[in-house]
Order: sequence, then structure tokens, then C-alpha cells
Amino acid sequence: QVTLVESGGGLVQAGGSLRLSCAFSGRTLSGYNMGWFRQAPGKEREFVAAIRWISGSTLYADSVKGRFTITRDRAKNTVYFQMDSLKPEDTAVYYCAGGQFVVVVPTAAAYSYWGQGTQVTVSS
Repeated sequence: QVTLVESGGGLVQAGGSLRLSCAFSGRTLSGYNMGWFRQAPGKEREFVAAIRWISGSTLYADSVKGRFTITRDRAKNTVYFQMDSLKPEDTAVYYCAGGQFVVVVPTAAAYSYWGQGTQVTVSS
């Protein structure tokens, strides 16, 4: 069984930073990928960033390029998401997700495992 647990969300002022963590429990395959999605109230869940577990190749949504950085620690089975220069429009529940595929995929349907989410609120 595979489980993902997010942590690190909270309330921050615009321009501030947060660091999210996603602890992954279960088997890790060479073709596995980890991603971050977010969902604001009344909105669809949207892709934010993803990383390949072994190679470290990354993909970011245009809205967060240059501000957010996704990394992973293979020894700790943990994915990190450093969020800098936060904006009010970044406010959402952030979900960690995992899936196995050949290339990094920015669509939620491609991911098989999901965490419960962690709230990120950015005040003006």
C-alpha cells in the first residue's frame, strides 16, 4: 500500500516563503514521479510542479516558474516544495501526488496516489 502525507502549509504574508514536505511510504520504482497540485475553493485542481524520482527532471506550471522549487530526497522518500515570493493567488490546498509513467505528466488523471492536502494561505 502506498501513502503520501503532506506537511508544512500555513498562513504567510505576500512575498513570504513556505516549505512543503511530502513523505512517501511504499515501494519506489525507477519510473515513478511525484507532483504537486493545488485547488482553490470552487476551482479545479491544477498542476503546479512535478519531479522524476530517479533522474530529478522537473516540470513547473508557468505561474510558479522562478518562485517555487521541487526537490526530493530519495533516502528519506520525501519530496520538498520550496515556495518563495508567495502571492495571494497561490492560496489553495496543496496536494502531493504520485504516479508511474515514462515522462513527467502535468495532468491529475495520470497520478495514482494522493495525499490529504495541506492548506496554504497567502494574505495581502
